[in-house]
Amino acid sequence: MRNGKAVQYDRYGDFSVVELVPQDKPTAGPGEIVVEIVAAGLNHIERFLREGKLRDHIELEFPARQGVDFAGIVRARGDGVKDLRVGDEVMGHAPQGGSHANWIAVPRGAVIKKPEYVGWEVAGGLYLAGCTAVSVVRSLRLGPEDTVVITAAAGGVGHIESQLAHDAGATVITLGSARNHDYLRQIGTLPVVYGEGEEERIRAIADGRPITAFIDNHGESNAELLADRLGVGAERFVSSDDRRDIELRFLRAPAEDEETRELLTLLAKALQERRFQVLISGFYPFEYIVEAYEDLAEMKSRGKVVIGMQTVETGARLDWYRSEKARDLRDRYADARGSETESMAGGSATPAS
Repeated sequence: MRNGKAVQYDRYGDFSVVELVPQDKPTAGPGEIVVEIVAAGLNHIERFLREGKLRDHIELEFPARQGVDFAGIVRARGDGVKDLRVGDEVMGHAPQGGSHANWIAVPRGAVIKKPEYVGWEVAGGLYLAGCTAVSVVRSLRLGPEDTVVITAAAGGVGHIESQLAHDAGATVITLGSARNHDYLRQIGTLPVVYGEGEEERIRAIADGRPITAFIDNHGESNAELLADRLGVGAERFVSSDDRRDIELRFLRAPAEDEETRELLTLLAKALQERRFQVLISGFYPFEYIVEAYEDLAEMKSRGKVVIGMQTVETGARLDWYRSEKARDLRDRYADARGSETESMAGGSATPAS
């Protein structure tokens, strides 16, 4: 395949500005590799960037390309690249964006080799959420004596933070909607529902353990106040603005940045050792990237939403990507059961003899 497509937009805006434009296979310059992309992750911050909400931090030049995470196969290498061969499987980031495409040319330093037992979807969606999560957890120096509260814990960054904090030995209390509690228990955390009375619920589930750290991924205005009431000092409170700044740093990290390579290598090793898992809750063909971003924007997806550039469709059902997701089916079923219970409670019943 010498030709492909790439996501491009020529102005700030919503999904309507997104176009799939023709793309020729690029040429590898000195120190570069050309990668045929197999899978790429989607991130909320990329949507905010396209919408112009981050102009104080990053000013785009148009036309702009979208996407930072990717995994794929090396198809060409430029002069000076000796440690990678054509055909090697790699994962990494696009320093200037552009991973939502069939092809990308990046400096050699922007990728690491993909471990054999890490799947394409996971490798393609790991970089930004993973590096952000491990940076946040590292900054708190969590250990077995800690009890940490994490908000929006089922999201792309939050579900990795939760597992890394648990892996560090901390007790992890997660704030999330009730629909995510089963999943949050599965990854070793103690879930608490948002809303009025959450402070009391956190204290109750902590069972006498002091709350020593707080990570806010949700951006609630009262998060800092809640952390303060729980006894968490400012030095161990990570705000949503702090997290945004970390994401922005990795969003445009240069290829030669040693920390990004260190963190991505660490994350890949931890995945192989099953110390955490990346949940893929939405996997879309590249042609349906707008639908994929609409899914992400609904703020219901757990874990990561990923696009695949080489998905296979048999023709039996061309709209398979629109099929109801398990998370929505479960919610609909729960709502139906709740309505049925209310109906039974409100009707007349014959006492059992």
